[in-house]
Amino acid sequence: MTTNAIRIAPSILSADFARLGEEVQAIDVAGADYVHVDVMDGHFVPNLTIGPGVVRALRPHSRKIFDVHLMIAPADPFLEAFAQAGADIITIHPEAGPHLHKSLQAIRALGKKAGLALNPGTPVDVLDHVMDLVDLVLVMTVNPGFGGQAYIPLEDKIRAVRQRIAATGRMIDLEVDGGINPETAKAARDAGADVLVAGTAVFGGGPGQYAARIAALRGS
Repeated sequence: MTTNAIRIAPSILSADFARLGEEVQAIDVAGADYVHVDVMDGHFVPNLTIGPGVVRALRPHSRKIFDVHLMIAPADPFLEAFAQAGADIITIHPEAGPHLHKSLQAIRALGKKAGLALNPGTPVDVLDHVMDLVDLVLVMTVNPGFGGQAYIPLEDKIRAVRQRIAATGRMIDLEVDGGINPETAKAARDAGADVLVAGTAVFGGGPGQYAARIAALRGS
């Protein structure tokens, strides 16, 4: 089962960090569905961003779903901290720890939804024995680490994930992240995505344009 509504998750990696609370409020008012938080450790990916303290500080600024993408290794020691900070969805990579099944169980035991992110080179069959523990599958259409990269056309992979989700009969988000703009958003939507992460495509024009930019990604 899936929902037909396209949800937009602006990535605050592209926001103005000097006024991050205001930026989160602005995308909330502009119609964002999720607030996407990219957490990078300078080890698993070649960039260093934010920790659970920033998530905690931002939590009072929006009641929207906080979609926290952990690009860190190991991820397990930080799951509880991000859960307590206010994450609603915690997404990890299969390469970020030795026991994927156990990590997903740990996220759910914390009362949070569990996501699994697939890098461009990560095969879809990594999902096969953990689909019962997954609430979101994130298909990366760039190699993670930096915003503003060009979209890698992986519609075949998105369709393959959609087929696996359909086979479960469960409500599982299919999220796509990387190089999303109004043109690539359509390709991702047509392939089966129902959540789109976008950074510069939302934040590039300033708060006065956020609503129009979110609507353009949604295809409305």
